[in-house]
Amino acid sequence: MVGVLVITRMQAMQKILVIRLSSIGDIILTTPLLRRIAAAFPLARIDYCTKAAFQPILSSNPLFSRMYTPEELPVGSYDLVVDLQNNIRSRRIIRKLTARQVVRYRKENWKKWMLVQFKIDLYGPARSVVERYQAGLVELGVESDLQGCELYPSEADRAYADPFFAHGRKTLALCFGAKHFTKRYPPVRFALLLERLLHESPFQVVLLGGREDAHHAAEIMKTLPAAHHRRVVNLAGECSLMQSAALLERSDAVLSNDTGLMHMASAFGKQLFVLFGSSSASFGFLPYHAPFELFEVKGLGCRPCSHIGRSHCPEGHFRCMNDLPEQEIADRILDYFSRLGQ
Repeated sequence: MVGVLVITRMQAMQKILVIRLSSIGDIILTTPLLRRIAAAFPLARIDYCTKAAFQPILSSNPLFSRMYTPEELPVGSYDLVVDLQNNIRSRRIIRKLTARQVVRYRKENWKKWMLVQFKIDLYGPARSVVERYQAGLVELGVESDLQGCELYPSEADRAYADPFFAHGRKTLALCFGAKHFTKRYPPVRFALLLERLLHESPFQVVLLGGREDAHHAAEIMKTLPAAHHRRVVNLAGECSLMQSAALLERSDAVLSNDTGLMHMASAFGKQLFVLFGSSSASFGFLPYHAPFELFEVKGLGCRPCSHIGRSHCPEGHFRCMNDLPEQEIADRILDYFSRLGQ
């Protein structure tokens, strides 16, 4: 009888739409769920709706039939709509569809508010947002697996990355940006950290970030002694999203703020060295099923000051980043590269 119910459920799901409009990391963190939905409903067509700027992250994913945007909306009927955005805009999209069943991601914003305002953590043991995405689909037979996020750079993207690794030198990718100030380790501090690393080890460093991060890369390069410049490749603002993915795929390790590129690197199982300032692991955005070491200043009464980040430090001291153990971070990275043989 159970087998009959499973077959009936699988046959009933012919068209599925997943909605997650932004941003880079959040969208990458939907990819494990997409894989699990496809496994649960192998006969179903799966469409995805996201902002046009983020479509490249998913456009080469073999699980999708079609990509939509808020400007080019999905139409018609769906057996299942999975709303992972769960806001006014995603609800407006769904109202224009015929949806037999809608499952929405429960954001539990009240828990975020309690943690930020009163430092009361009601989340319990750290649980990835991936599992929170999936919670509403368990009753439909969508099961967890032990795999991480997925990205699929094209051959053209990989061809772009190839020349930067032609010499065979080990590579540390540095993802130094983040949308909000309180998630960014100061560029001057990054330069000092790179100086220590490059003085001790012969690996190269690749700086990755968007156009909005380019001035921070310039500050890092300005502060870094000129003697080390030849082993630093500054590609901030020069790469597309998926070219950045191809570069991360080829790198040996990644030093990163809490940013979308951190999750991009996790999709390739890269060793991550993660710097959390105002971020908190309780929010569920640690690298998913990828090796990482987390560096954070514990015991600060002002942390976290926001669940997404702020444009300035409300206390004025920015201790959540300034007090990170620079020597310990350098030692851990150097130890990792030493074990790689360089």
